[in-house]
Amino acid sequence: MAFFQRRKTLNILFIGDIVGKRGRKATQIFLEQEMEKESIDFVIANGENATHGKGLNREHMLELLKSGVDVVTLGNHAFSKKEILHYIDLYDEILRPENLNAVFPGKGSRIYNIGEKSIRVTNLLGRAFMDGNAENPFDTMDRILNEEEKADIHIVDFHAEATGEKQSFAWNFDGKVTAILGTHTHVVTADERILPKGTAFQSDVGMVGPYFGILGASRKEVILKTRTGFPTTFELEEEGPVLFNGTLLQIDDATNQVQKIKRFAEIYEI
Repeated sequence: MAFFQRRKTLNILFIGDIVGKRGRKATQIFLEQEMEKESIDFVIANGENATHGKGLNREHMLELLKSGVDVVTLGNHAFSKKEILHYIDLYDEILRPENLNAVFPGKGSRIYNIGEKSIRVTNLLGRAFMDGNAENPFDTMDRILNEEEKADIHIVDFHAEATGEKQSFAWNFDGKVTAILGTHTHVVTADERILPKGTAFQSDVGMVGPYFGILGASRKEVILKTRTGFPTTFELEEEGPVLFNGTLLQIDDATNQVQKIKRFAEIYEI
């Protein structure tokens, strides 16, 4: 966590889906270069693809924390690496979707403190075009807002496929949370905005992963599968540069509302 100095804004960086080893490295490079320059106070990153492109093991979770990430959110691949079942309850820094069945370990919404500010981070899973049996995210969000402890700032990672579902969710909760940022598609959207009642929104923050891949995976293998239907196992693209996508929220210290939302799209040769 960056040293929080009292000033007129609090800057929160949200990093898109981190994909594999090179995605983790690009995250480290960005934070080393930009943390002080952008006056970043708090960092949230979606890490559900950080281990070999699917899931998150303990070693790589700790690597992200060491790089400067304060909270790691997950998604539909949250439990793809089975070892997470044994460590997720040991770290408050990791969140899995709150609307997964209660049988899953871990939590999906927690409050973190930075200076005099409290920040609630919530991780939710969409249902449109998604595998699994997630509970209704609207109902889960209502429960969190009605029953959980309030915080000065509330950031939601809505891990979902359909932009329509993400937009519907954001408009429904406009004015009730600080920001709703979409993850999962690995494709950054240019619709970042502040809705009429003050909630910042972006359909998808994008990814940190191989720029010459297809969503980070080997383009050769994805093209083969897409064109022919031939069964294949997707490996990560190892050629070319790495794309870093992230979104910075500049939050007014007095009102706790987002003043400015800014996209990053950096390219690193790794």
